[in-house]
Amino acid sequence: MPAAIETIDFHGQPALRLATASGAQAVVLLLGAQVVSWTPPGGPERLYLSERAAFDGSAAVRGGVPVCFPQFAARGPLPRHGFVRTMPWSVETQRTGTDFALATLRCTDTEATRALWPHRFALELTVAIEESRLDLELEVVNEDDAPFSFTAALHTYLKVREVEETRIEGLYGLDYEDSTDAGRLHHDSGDVLLIESETDRIYREVARPLLVREYDRSLGINQEGFHDVVVWNPWEERCAALADMPDRGFRHMLCVEAAAVHAPIELEAGLNWWGRQTLVAL
Repeated sequence: MPAAIETIDFHGQPALRLATASGAQAVVLLLGAQVVSWTPPGGPERLYLSERAAFDGSAAVRGGVPVCFPQFAARGPLPRHGFVRTMPWSVETQRTGTDFALATLRCTDTEATRALWPHRFALELTVAIEESRLDLELEVVNEDDAPFSFTAALHTYLKVREVEETRIEGLYGLDYEDSTDAGRLHHDSGDVLLIESETDRIYREVARPLLVREYDRSLGINQEGFHDVVVWNPWEERCAALADMPDRGFRHMLCVEAAAVHAPIELEAGLNWWGRQTLVAL
């Protein structure tokens, strides 16, 4: 079968399904432009999606890759992780080739967003699959008459077989803000990062690729434009407090997020900024 893009219903929400001739697939909700599934050719699902996720638009879908903008987490006066996660996005572009599929979704400010954040903007998220690779690119356009600043992230939930047996390579020697330790700054001096308890770290100035290793498979992660990496797992107690997560869900998910958090992006009027995250199944 050739590469194709089709409109589908996904748990009651309109979505695009991207597929390539080699067998890769991805599903993107129009709600929040949220990627909720990615399977490389012949492989299992690589994104975590909670079995208790809500799809009624009342809250962001728990899992996949939510888009956080113009605020990361609760680091400001806006709703947690901003407001575009629950906004409707429109399909701007669809394109397929010999063995790739690409779609760009777009959203812009509204009267409701300007009541929360008084700026005119446009966002575009481009999702592309090719062979064993998923590319996500977020573009922010300042359509206002004055500069504005923002924080943002691609809040990527990876599906892992067992989080305690998973290791992240590539973060050694970097400083990170530890949200489980009142935001104190630490220095990562280990060769690998193991997840053995609640983990909520913002690594600064990450310039090298990362590798997430499991038993017999790995996932390469690279980013451009985004300077920070967030690593998050709620662990047992906090997971149990999340209504849209199963109690043991923390064992099978690990967030490794491309982010711009520590230093907000300052964007002049009329200019644009972009950040990209690439996942490669190995």
